[in-house]
Amino acid sequence: MEKGSQSGRLFIKKSVDQIQRESLNHSLKRTLGRWNLLFLGIGCIIGAGIYVMTGSAAANFAGPAVLLSFVVAGTACAFAGLCYAELASSMPVAGSAYTYSYATMGEVFAWVMGWLLVLEYGVAAATVAVGWSGYMVSFLKDMGLIIPPEFAASLIQSTADEAGHLAFRATTDINLMAAAGILMVTVLLVIGVSESANVNNVIVFVKVAVLVAFIIIGMFFVEPENWTPFIPENEGGFKYGVEGIFRAASVVFFAYVGFEAVSTAAAEAKNPSKDMPFGILGSLFICTAIYMMVAAVMTGIVPFRELGVPEPIAVAVDRMQMPWFAFLIKVGAVAGLSSVMLILTYGQSRIFFAMARDGLLPRAFSTVHAKFRTPWIGTIVLGALIAIAASLLPITILGDLVSLGTAFAFGIVCISVLWLRKTCPDMPRPFRAPGGTWMPILGVIFAGIMAAPLIIDIVVKATLGDPIPAIILGTYLALGAAIYIFYGLPNSRLAQGLDILDDSPLPGAMQAVAHGLDEKKK
Repeated sequence: MEKGSQSGRLFIKKSVDQIQRESLNHSLKRTLGRWNLLFLGIGCIIGAGIYVMTGSAAANFAGPAVLLSFVVAGTACAFAGLCYAELASSMPVAGSAYTYSYATMGEVFAWVMGWLLVLEYGVAAATVAVGWSGYMVSFLKDMGLIIPPEFAASLIQSTADEAGHLAFRATTDINLMAAAGILMVTVLLVIGVSESANVNNVIVFVKVAVLVAFIIIGMFFVEPENWTPFIPENEGGFKYGVEGIFRAASVVFFAYVGFEAVSTAAAEAKNPSKDMPFGILGSLFICTAIYMMVAAVMTGIVPFRELGVPEPIAVAVDRMQMPWFAFLIKVGAVAGLSSVMLILTYGQSRIFFAMARDGLLPRAFSTVHAKFRTPWIGTIVLGALIAIAASLLPITILGDLVSLGTAFAFGIVCISVLWLRKTCPDMPRPFRAPGGTWMPILGVIFAGIMAAPLIIDIVVKATLGDPIPAIILGTYLALGAAIYIFYGLPNSRLAQGLDILDDSPLPGAMQAVAHGLDEKKK
């Protein structure tokens, strides 16, 4: 690469061989069958979205028609999930969308993907923490312990104006409960938490059992008049009507965060060409059906305008006036959300670990503790940042940021599939997304459908004198660009031709791939 070619410098790539060499230095065994993948998907999908975001989506945008919003969001995830599966099977190593982008589109796209994954995982953990605090406060209240409201509410809060539009205002509150939840998770991750398959299966069982129990028992408390009108008349903007259904879809899109964990298991699937579609589409179908039934019961018990709270299911079970059942639901929600916080924070710390090893973030994020064998410095810094976000920002802003980051990440993954098919048509693909080029194209389109209402809403709020969401998003994007320009660009180990595993130069062939050189012409 010529030193003066700065544009070419942004698009240097890793080879698949290099990614393999940087993996865990052992061959992954193909031990996962279709049912393993199905339960993995259900365990990853069912989490904070259904416990937290459904109420906000119904109250502020879709009303009872939030059921249709789940269908739209699930469809978008299906297209993206099949593209994830193709990439995962094409590169026979465990890895994230950050790694795929580095190999297919180049370093600048890998950085963008990594920064978007902060929204998908890190900010999602903060969102979960806010929901966790709501359920924990409700649970402790049942136990006779009252948490002062100012310690369980965010500094910035959302309120509805006379026209029903959300507006944001600063208060003197701080959500110490949410921050405490994240900090406890951070301590566990620093020490090292190893969850066995049995423990994961128990957590999945608890999550599903709680929701199924809510559906079955809650049906007897439904008041059908709460479903009328099913699609409330539009009150301007994205508030109700068909527009509200799509805006709510961008909110409940958060409920599907984590489903791509199924696709990243492609290297360990016994028969990826058949088992991956079963695991991805099966888990999406089952979870979408559960989500729709939970939303139907929830909006049937409580008028939808009253569900705009961090703990909507808790509000619904309290209306049933069955203390023992409310206790079980809240215990299940707290336990389930705790595991989700752990998984999301873990995933974000490992993404930062990979980026730091590549030189795009400070080395501290890849420093491993001598005793615990965990990236302890990065985990502590990350935990502190997530705790601050959870204590200061309302769930509405946090949820929108997560959905926006996830939508853009899905779009880049779908584009990566198109790119790789064009540039490496002969690469072995144990699983190939059906539908030819239409599958990734539809994935990009649906990712845009998820992102568009969020962007429009942020712009409209800014023009109406409520710039807080735009300021937060703009600051986040500017910070990401600054870190890459002033740290990532000059410190990229790939650009320097250095192996990330040590300080030795990369083999010539790998440098040629990275810099886009033709070995025959060298």
